[in-house]
Amino acid sequence: MADGSGGRNSHGPDPSARPLDAIDRDILQMLQKDGRASIRSVAERVHVSRANAYARINRLIDDGVIRGFGARVNHERAGQGASAYVTLKIVQNSWRTVRDQLRQMPEASHIALVSGGFDVLILVHTQDNRALRELVLTKLQAIPEVLSTRTLLVFEEEDLEPDSP
Repeated sequence: MADGSGGRNSHGPDPSARPLDAIDRDILQMLQKDGRASIRSVAERVHVSRANAYARINRLIDDGVIRGFGARVNHERAGQGASAYVTLKIVQNSWRTVRDQLRQMPEASHIALVSGGFDVLILVHTQDNRALRELVLTKLQAIPEVLSTRTLLVFEEEDLEPDSP
């Protein structure tokens, strides 16, 4: 069933997905460390021709393995000094509706449907605690399908990067 993820089913492995070989995994690791790496440097690093590297990267993109390229942001330096994980309990079977509303919030950087004592986990970044309070109390709690929220402040965070070879 399509759910806004480019036509792919996000509820399990895609039966049409091709297995990745060691070269594909090396390419992924390299691009995770440096998404701006040139085709030439990728090809040299994994010991294939530039044409082969280019074709492999395009296949990884076309297959949905690589979802995009972006910058890792230091949120504090970007003026977003308050970060929090917010848990949501939502009305049963309302995930898609809630997810669509959460996607519209620029403060949200990660959204997940999870199991356990709550239904949704959202990572948010705001300018300060006042903006965080406003987000939780006026935006998140205003979504009709949200039954309750709990906010977990982030005191310090670190993005984990793939190990260097």
